[in-house]
Amino acid sequence: MTGSRAEGAPELTGTPGLRSTAAQRHGGPTVLRIVLGTHLRRLREASGITREDAGDAIRASHAKISRVELGRVAQKERDVADLLTLYGVTDPDERAEYLDLARRASNPGWWQKYSDVMPSWLETILGLEEAAAVIRSYQVQFVPGLLQTSDYARSVVSLGEARGSVREIERKVELRLRRQELLTRPEAPKLWFVVDEAALRRPMGGRLTMRTQLRRLIEVAEMPHVTLQVAPFGAGGLAAAGGPITILRFDEPDLPDIVYLEQLTSALYLDKRADVENYMAVMDQVCSAASDTEASVRFLEELLDSYY
Repeated sequence: MTGSRAEGAPELTGTPGLRSTAAQRHGGPTVLRIVLGTHLRRLREASGITREDAGDAIRASHAKISRVELGRVAQKERDVADLLTLYGVTDPDERAEYLDLARRASNPGWWQKYSDVMPSWLETILGLEEAAAVIRSYQVQFVPGLLQTSDYARSVVSLGEARGSVREIERKVELRLRRQELLTRPEAPKLWFVVDEAALRRPMGGRLTMRTQLRRLIEVAEMPHVTLQVAPFGAGGLAAAGGPITILRFDEPDLPDIVYLEQLTSALYLDKRADVENYMAVMDQVCSAASDTEASVRFLEELLDSYY
């Protein structure tokens, strides 16, 4: 994580001990690492043990302990076992829960098969999406990646891959489409998209590509767990003029809301409460300024007609 997590883990409340939540049962390794790291930090602090002493116990530095507690690295079972002993966790059943979580957190996510074309900063958002209960997104330049058709995605990826091979471009398109399975899985999160009119009027890939893409958006808007709004030019200036924003919320009590800000060659993840609240307020203002779903679908249908 970057942003507030670079300074330390977020302030969390609740009783010690692992919880059998949906995120722990179904979340990918990214989320499981964060959950396990949070509990290990709680145990260390409750025991009055410093990061330096914890690092000595697993033959590592205090910086390694910090990365473990933030979920930035996979926690080895041997290290977790040693830390549990140091923190006075002796109950066999409780230790088994922690070690089982460590094993599952070390398993590769489905996205690892795309590591040849996937930037390291993207891995975190893929893992967080897997466990999110609500995903809100405002997009300025393009249709949201979770809603792009293959041809539209190919056009977008090609813009940033002037030197990329055809194989690399196709692999990235495949990754984007695999990511979209999130929309139709049995326990899909609630998805709330606001798309700027500029993104919809910017032609990508030709008329046929745009017709197919617009039809896709109209279909998605009918899904019961999806809210789709268009922010029209007539709305004037928007609070989120700086660029695209994604906010993820989780049922897992040990995961704070996270703001994801994607840039050209990197991404920023914010979970400090003040930052999240500011972006949440901006997102609320954008949603308020945008057309409602019914009006947005009418706009999409009218725009679709213009491509015939």
